[in-house]
Amino acid sequence: MRILATLLVVAVAGVGGWQLLPDQDDRDDAIAVGTTDAVTSLDPAGAYDAGSWALFSNVFQSLLTFEPGGAEPVPDAAEECDFTATDLRTYRCELREGLKFPSGREMTAEDVKFSFDRLRKIDSDVGPASLFTTLESVDADGLRVTFHLSSADATFPFKVATGAGAIVDSTAYPADALREDDAVDGTGPYELTSYTKDSRAVLTPNDDYRGALKETGKPVELRYFEDSEALDAAWRSKRIDVAARQLPPKVLSALSASDPDIRVSEADGSETRNLYLNTRKGRALHDVRVRRAMAWLISREDLAVNVYDGTVDPLYSLIPAGIVGHTTSFFDTYPEQNAAKARALLDEAGVDLPVRFTYGYGKGRGAAEAEAKAIERQLEKDGLFEVDLKGYEWTDFQKRWAGGKLDAYAVGWVADYPDADTFGSPLVGTDSTMNTGYSSQQVDTLIRGSQRYADRGQAADDFKDLQQTIAEDVPVIPLWQGKEYVVTSVDVGGGQYLSDGTGVFRLWRLTWI
Repeated sequence: MRILATLLVVAVAGVGGWQLLPDQDDRDDAIAVGTTDAVTSLDPAGAYDAGSWALFSNVFQSLLTFEPGGAEPVPDAAEECDFTATDLRTYRCELREGLKFPSGREMTAEDVKFSFDRLRKIDSDVGPASLFTTLESVDADGLRVTFHLSSADATFPFKVATGAGAIVDSTAYPADALREDDAVDGTGPYELTSYTKDSRAVLTPNDDYRGALKETGKPVELRYFEDSEALDAAWRSKRIDVAARQLPPKVLSALSASDPDIRVSEADGSETRNLYLNTRKGRALHDVRVRRAMAWLISREDLAVNVYDGTVDPLYSLIPAGIVGHTTSFFDTYPEQNAAKARALLDEAGVDLPVRFTYGYGKGRGAAEAEAKAIERQLEKDGLFEVDLKGYEWTDFQKRWAGGKLDAYAVGWVADYPDADTFGSPLVGTDSTMNTGYSSQQVDTLIRGSQRYADRGQAADDFKDLQQTIAEDVPVIPLWQGKEYVVTSVDVGGGQYLSDGTGVFRLWRLTWI
């Protein structure tokens, strides 16, 4: 597993100049950070999306976390964690002493057990319970918590380090239902002091925080925007100090190192975007030959150049470049657009032409609408498909794909943790988060097989076979792999550390210069 490299484009005289300037420690006004990522829920049991988890990584603690650019989880709420034996089926953690919830109550192993048990019991349609398919039971004793797994799972510590592992106060959250108010009771580096859905979240440093961080950061105000254009307008009018996820592609492609008024960080990213296909019986895309025909018609290069202005790279596999296990299975299987081969498959399937289906996308999600129209043109060009495009507000969109109501839907995927496993079970395993209805015993066996290797490099062959199977079954069509762009004003430092592909949104690294 490589450590994701970060390229800094610094628009000032000398790379070292601004980095060596002292922080303005006496400046305590909030740094305003803008994003188009929406928050689905403030309850960790009810959200599995980038916007929610970005907030979770600041207001909650998990037992483990990731250091900047790190490939292995390190202790956070835990003092130490490890597997108890080489069979990788029992994982034990010792909590730090003195961790306090906002009420002043000290955290115990019972709170950890409660958090994992309720997440799996609630099993929200848009929640992250699917990450813990190998978790069988949790024991708590004082400050010790023990996880018992149903099969060997070397990736379990990675999953614990995500937003799904957020520890909540067992006295403040219901055991069998999501919390509905706008309060948060966590032990992260920040406290959520104010929240208005789809508008803003005000965060202040948590003076009681104890964990992996040496110190907490400046006050931060997260501001949520409906779409990329609204985010860009706020950035241009200087209503925000930091713009992250996602400025319009044309704006990103025009960023210049010679601009004296901004700083830009550009990092290799593990974010991917896929077109998911509803494989259920009775749906328009149930027949694998229909899905293969679609794969013969998609041009990723067209999307990367004409929709995203070169700010993304074409993706030909489930696992992105830079992650151990990456292949080019879709390029190997469908090396070019070929309408003749697509038509032959549809004729073989005996379906009426054009094949009609619904295609859903989330409104305000970057260039999702322009992307959807481009794919519509590609599929309809030769009269083989007729696409009914539907745009939905983000929460409604999630519920529709989770309920199996769409035939196809494009969704971005930000890696939960820096390992190929995060592109396996959650996306294509049986009962996956993407809810395509796809189930393959071969794929599930390969996923479980890959999890038995503590040395993750040894799982590469399993991931290679998995991706080839996906290219043949086509429950999903990979579209592109993105980069991480963060733009800050000249008086804000730390933007290069905000996001690095480990799934953590490090607001505490932002500072006034």
